[in-house]
Amino acid sequence: MNMRAEGSSVQFSIAAVERDTGLGKDTLRVWERRYGFPKPTRDAYDERTYPLDQVEKLRVIKRLLNAGLRPGKIVPLELSELLALSAQQNTPSQNIQTHDAHQNLLNYMDLLRQHAPEDLRNSLSQALVHMGLAAFINQVVAPLTQMVGESWMRGELAVFEEHLFTECITGVLRGVLNDLIDTRPHGTPTVLLTTFAQEPHGLGLLMAECMFALHGARCVSLGTQMPLQDIAHAVLAHQAHIVALSFSANMNPKQVLSGLMELRQLLTPQVQIWAGGRNPVLQRREQSHALVLNDLDHIGGALEQWRQAH
Repeated sequence: MNMRAEGSSVQFSIAAVERDTGLGKDTLRVWERRYGFPKPTRDAYDERTYPLDQVEKLRVIKRLLNAGLRPGKIVPLELSELLALSAQQNTPSQNIQTHDAHQNLLNYMDLLRQHAPEDLRNSLSQALVHMGLAAFINQVVAPLTQMVGESWMRGELAVFEEHLFTECITGVLRGVLNDLIDTRPHGTPTVLLTTFAQEPHGLGLLMAECMFALHGARCVSLGTQMPLQDIAHAVLAHQAHIVALSFSANMNPKQVLSGLMELRQLLTPQVQIWAGGRNPVLQRREQSHALVLNDLDHIGGALEQWRQAH
């Protein structure tokens, strides 16, 4: 059963759809003319509005675009056909190396669906103690976050269940992060962590903060959705050497590129910008304004190179 069916009467503005799916307004209008989808209605001010079922379909389309499929092939398809394509794009062999690791992730998903947050937190905490922080983030948190996002996109998880998962993971990581701050000496560089104003997802940022702290950096986290001017002011206030930014797959690629360019202009050349996350534009285009870290494991090596250079 689709857990979000009850919200089918909800209408979204074109700005809300752009923010929620990462698809630009111009793209939505072009698809409307070229493919007959989406099919917005008009509100009292003659502005486009989109029902929830169309927004959900657009989310699936965005994910398939990130996987390399072309709009002309997928936009005209029905949602069931898109979901079948999405399942083909995300077989366990792509992200899970062993059967045991895959089964562990499925067990965590079962606890989430059973609405057992205490058991989920305890299981995650035990895995953290057993594996160590770096392996826990790379082998559990990152693939499990992807699995939860895909299940939500297919309507298999409700919004509250996705939020419950985020809170459980955040609690576990915050606990170990506080221990790191309390027990380990922190030196340079000072790393300012945040996201752009259009990016509300913060779990990737928290994973990065844990990896930075693990490798001895001094971390200053501003949380999510920070305006560019405020990022620049915070860099001065905290004398930061590096600005670390996280970009989810849902953020509009144009906003990623324009934001990186504008932020680069606001900072002195000595302050580096490091970018990570699953936004496809980071992998598809050479970045002149930021160092792109395609994997959380690369943070340690990048910090070592920074220290050698300074």
